[in-house]
Amino acid sequence: MAPPLLTLRDIHLTFGGTPLLEGAELSVSERDRLCLVGRNGSGKSTLLKIAAGLIEPDSGEVFVQPGSTVRYLSQEPDFTGFSTTLAYVEAGLGPDGDSHRAQALLGQLGLDGTEDLRRLSGGEARRTALARTLAPAPDILLLDEPTNHLDLPAIEWLESELKSSSAALVLISHDRRFLETLSRTTVWLSAGKTRRLDDGFGAFEAWRDGILEREAVEQHKLDRKIAAETVWLRQGVTARRKRNQGRLRALHQLRAERRSQRQAVGIVDMSVSQAAQSGRRAIEAEAVSKAFDGKSVIRDFAIRVQRGDRIGIVGPNGAGKTTLLKLLTGELPPDTGTIRLGANLDMVTIDQRRESLDPDTRLADALTGGSGDTVSVGGKTKHVIGYMKDFLFSPEQARTPIGALSGGERGRLMLARALTQPSNLLVLDEPTNDLDIETLDLLQEMLADHPGTVLLVSHDRDFLDRVVTSLIAFEGDGRWVEYAGGYTDMLAQRGGKTEEPATAKPRNRKPQEKPARANARSEKAKLSFKDRHALQTLPGRIEALETEVAAQRALLADPGLFARDPAAFKKVAADLERAETALAAAEEQWLTLEMVREEFEGGAQ
Repeated sequence: MAPPLLTLRDIHLTFGGTPLLEGAELSVSERDRLCLVGRNGSGKSTLLKIAAGLIEPDSGEVFVQPGSTVRYLSQEPDFTGFSTTLAYVEAGLGPDGDSHRAQALLGQLGLDGTEDLRRLSGGEARRTALARTLAPAPDILLLDEPTNHLDLPAIEWLESELKSSSAALVLISHDRRFLETLSRTTVWLSAGKTRRLDDGFGAFEAWRDGILEREAVEQHKLDRKIAAETVWLRQGVTARRKRNQGRLRALHQLRAERRSQRQAVGIVDMSVSQAAQSGRRAIEAEAVSKAFDGKSVIRDFAIRVQRGDRIGIVGPNGAGKTTLLKLLTGELPPDTGTIRLGANLDMVTIDQRRESLDPDTRLADALTGGSGDTVSVGGKTKHVIGYMKDFLFSPEQARTPIGALSGGERGRLMLARALTQPSNLLVLDEPTNDLDIETLDLLQEMLADHPGTVLLVSHDRDFLDRVVTSLIAFEGDGRWVEYAGGYTDMLAQRGGKTEEPATAKPRNRKPQEKPARANARSEKAKLSFKDRHALQTLPGRIEALETEVAAQRALLADPGLFARDPAAFKKVAADLERAETALAAAEEQWLTLEMVREEFEGGAQ
């Protein structure tokens, strides 16, 4: 077996007094297809920068096989010192590079090489950086969020390019479909450590959930043991102090272990403030057209959006997705045609560039509007610090200027602020940028349960499949067509093609139609009659066993029992061990069944 091309072993790194990486490891061999996953802030990008030689760890080993070439794609490429896209890409080739390949890659990505780097859009900047990373055909590609700001055609081109590449890949991405397509190994970074799954991202979540459930049970058992030892400490250690110093030291060790356990990053607590119900018909557009400088962007478009619809909008960058969104919400008037908005619409918008965030405003002030220290969410008042914690911000960040936040943190802040505003029409323009997969899951569930209407622009195929009830897709020459279902359903209706044949006709839904949701929740494991009966009876059994355990411990707390009756002492100790074992088994059975019940009821809602 060939040795790894890249090895990171026992990597430690501390930022600002807080350990970020504590023994993280990474091994990359020839033609590996590896995805690196974890929560925002867990250190994924930092670990990738260490692998690329851009950051020096506090301790640990970084080894690159001599002669191996490594190329790294940053989330924020630095174009300083270059005037055109071609000059930037060619500078990354090296002495033996092929300038024809640089030009060819730019062309495949929709660029001609003469673009001014100072005037690039987010998508153009990302495509330029990708061309520079891919052009040298390196042995190892380290790609940090390569699909950010890319449209669907570019994402699908990149997938194809990477699938045919002979380079080993290490990917960080929030795009599930992208990871499922390309990965064959998954490395999970959590609490500063890495765990490796020799399978692709499609198998990751079930594997991760199993680990978390086992850890929850172990933590529960540790907490229970600490509680039991604390009771023992209170009930009789004085009379047996000399003989039981070892047990007392063990209790202190348990408490130290519990304190030192580094907890996984929390879960975003996401809920929406609901406004009064809107009219049944939210938006109606008839024969709408819009052109800029003589170029038709929207041509003869019609749609009826009912209350509760979740409409996705997809198309290449520059096709007019944001223009269509502004037309449908009344922000932009059409050149021809009519747009009627329903009654009682309360709209909240999340823009893709986070333009409504003032970089000089403090985080807490952005949530409260600069007045007071509370926010109102879903009809309930919360202290701003508590609400910040719901979105994984620390209390120390309350005074942090927004400009100092990471892209993922700004994305979470936009969501946190938007969800404090009562709405029955959510308008989301690329809301998934910079969000981690767990936060995307919660956003998806919130949107699925939202009783109002949702208009969503996104390039995330999996997110669209999970959320939208229908999809408006760009067909070229200003034509937009609506399809029932999500992105996968749209492809099926097109016969598997990413672009609809020119003969296709727009589909206008009738008001009474309600398209089926693209991907319903997967069916959850159901509880049997025996399981339901156990859930009902186990609490009583646990209570009885706790009483028995307490009684046995009280008997053992008698310092003179062993001297008076050694046989009785031995029997009580055996009975206590039996009762504690039965209690632990009952508690673990109840915990397992309760998890299944919550999962089933959550899926049935």
